Amino acid sequence: MNKLIAAFLVIALGAFVMAEDATAAEIKDPENTLFLDLKDGRVIIEMLPDVAPKHVARIKELARDGFYDGLTFHRVIEDFMAQTGDPEGNGTGGSGQNLPAEFSDVRFEEGTLGMARSQDINSGDSQFFIMLGKAPHLDGSYTVWGRVIEGMNWVHQIKKGSRLRNGEIEGDPDVILRMRVAVDAE
Repeated sequence: MNKLIAAFLVIALGAFVMAEDATAAEIKDPENTLFLDLKDGRVIIEMLPDVAPKHVARIKELARDGFYDGLTFHRVIEDFMAQTGDPEGNGTGGSGQNLPAEFSDVRFEEGTLGMARSQDINSGDSQFFIMLGKAPHLDGSYTVWGRVIEGMNWVHQIKKGSRLRNGEIEGDPDVILRMRVAVDAE
């Protein structure tokens, strides 16, 4: 019986190591990859510097400063998107540095990351959203700067808000535990 347990542990450990290697293999460019840690697990985001270089540079700068750590997902709409990046926690705040729009033909579908903004197309700052489904009405109107390559299941676990309140979270919203550029992560 002990040999059976030992064999199982060896197989399980091997599977774990292979899973870790698979994750590492998916990270082609650690300088342009983010680790977004949520209560349920880690989300790995591939940033798209060829699509939105100014937005990617600013997101990396803010992540390296720890800006996003502890911020809430203040607006989450089922099958649409989860929005975060506001230090005020209500959709009115930012880092204080607006970015010029960098529109592209990358489509807004599940796992796409886009920059939130006001009516002014050049008002993107620190707030961003992760798509929970397709939203073709956003295509070409908001800056796409990344996509989830692993952990979308954890994104879908983020507490949802009320559709009647435009996704506003009542009670205790989920937070970003930590967000880091992969090359800097421990």
